[in-house]
Amino acid sequence: MTRLFNDPADFADEAADGFVLANQRWVRRVHGGVARATTSPDGTVAVVIGGGSGHYPAFGGLVGHGLAAGAAMGNLFASPSAQQVAGVARAAEHGGGVLFSYGNYAGDCLNFDAAARTLESEGIPVRTIRVTDDVVSASADRAAERRGIAGDLCVFKVAGAAAEEGRSLDDVTAVAARANDRTRSFGVAFSGCSLPGAAEPLFEVPERRMAIGMGIHGERGIDETDVPTAEGLASLLVARLLDEVPDGVDAAGARVVPILNGLGSVKYEELFVVYRSVARLLEEAGVVVVEPEVGELVTSFDMAGVSLTLFWLDDELERLWAAPADTPAFRKGGAVVSERLPESELEASDGIDVGTGSPESQEVAARVAAALAAARRVVDEHVDELGEMDAVAGDGDHGIGMQRGALAADAAAREALGRGVGAGGLLAVAADAWSDKAGGTSGAIWGAALEALGRAVGDTSRPSSAQVAEAVHAATSAVLAFGAVPGDKTMVDALVPFDEAFGSAVRDGASVADAWRAAASAARAAADATADLVPRKGRAKTHADQAVGTRDPGAVSFALIVETVTEVIEEGAAR
Repeated sequence: MTRLFNDPADFADEAADGFVLANQRWVRRVHGGVARATTSPDGTVAVVIGGGSGHYPAFGGLVGHGLAAGAAMGNLFASPSAQQVAGVARAAEHGGGVLFSYGNYAGDCLNFDAAARTLESEGIPVRTIRVTDDVVSASADRAAERRGIAGDLCVFKVAGAAAEEGRSLDDVTAVAARANDRTRSFGVAFSGCSLPGAAEPLFEVPERRMAIGMGIHGERGIDETDVPTAEGLASLLVARLLDEVPDGVDAAGARVVPILNGLGSVKYEELFVVYRSVARLLEEAGVVVVEPEVGELVTSFDMAGVSLTLFWLDDELERLWAAPADTPAFRKGGAVVSERLPESELEASDGIDVGTGSPESQEVAARVAAALAAARRVVDEHVDELGEMDAVAGDGDHGIGMQRGALAADAAAREALGRGVGAGGLLAVAADAWSDKAGGTSGAIWGAALEALGRAVGDTSRPSSAQVAEAVHAATSAVLAFGAVPGDKTMVDALVPFDEAFGSAVRDGASVADAWRAAASAARAAADATADLVPRKGRAKTHADQAVGTRDPGAVSFALIVETVTEVIEEGAAR
């Protein structure tokens, strides 16, 4: 369990602040994470990495010469928001373009892709490499769907070294892609991990048992067995990875970097005992070991677990792996002398500007702010329940993420009211705050939905029932653009019936209040029905069968919010 914290909601930000204060030689705080505190030549490609907090030294600990130029750091186990990613990239960019590299998780993909579109619109070229090294998260013929775990380091290191050589964005991207293709990882866990303030771990492993194939966000393993000896564990890890050597590689005589990674609670001495057997087994297989790493490199808070990564080298990858690097948590080669940036560049700007609205729209904005406050209260009431649903087949952070997003949106809306914004502007501010503070898939989705809703409502008049229906449909379309469809066991399963019921009732002449009530009822029924569905999107699809019988937390949280907003709409109609 995590023992030392203040307000759990502030833990990730406070940890990041402390990390920067302890490592000012290498990093500076910027909006969304950290960037190098030292200069880079103009035209250098900026390798920007990132993901949720709780994995130190990934991701901030890998920022420095020869490795990353910046790291976007989301909340605990939640992807950074698009705003955070873009903020870090702007701070790290030096005119050579940006390479995004991160583990292949739904929330990270959504938010990094959104940031890439924003940066491209600003004239900054962006490329992306998603790390897919976890062999148990999908079969070899679906390797592009795999998760990224400790193999992140291999891709980041090679990309950073190539960028340091002054190579072009396309060259750096190509070598990072090759590193990813040649990296395989496999892990186990002996106990779950607990987030600050949580009464229970995200998952549990029975005493003297071992979960096989866990993820780094508390995702359950795909199998379970008795805890073996250190030698038995080494045999399991090595055998599984030698079963899947990259195309074109013959294990006998091949050069490989082994990375034995501790996930948070396994001591270094234990890792060394396991690595003793790993090294012997690789030698017996004819593999030539090159510059191995043993230690904590990608952790999962206090999880007791171990993963083994094999990075299969060619001549160029070996040279780049061995190239000098100097970061807070990872160093290679001799000392690297770098010039510190001027103080004027140590902070990035953030936030959005919106204008004032018409008097009629300001009145609507007050009702929208009341609805956001009600949403925040209902999420607070159900945060533990939502987390428990998510923990069945996901990572258990849906409740916390929704709580962060709703709290931020409520606070931003209340502040915006004092500036005379209209309904559209207030929703835009709330959308930005929700997405930025929640991060993850739910943050991106709710941010997009609120932004689309606000764009359709506007700031000039009180919307008619038909205009509200159009706005609801615009929000639904924005969410559907992320790729989920009804039946995937996501928020969409409740959102689409809500949209259809609301639009139908309005067309039949119902008031906004009556139509919303009917639509909320449809959303609740649809959310409850998700218990029978098999998940086909996000982290839950890896453990799809375990989710059957449990409602989807995204659909349930949506239903809770629209039910609560019904009361606010009815109060407004009664005035």
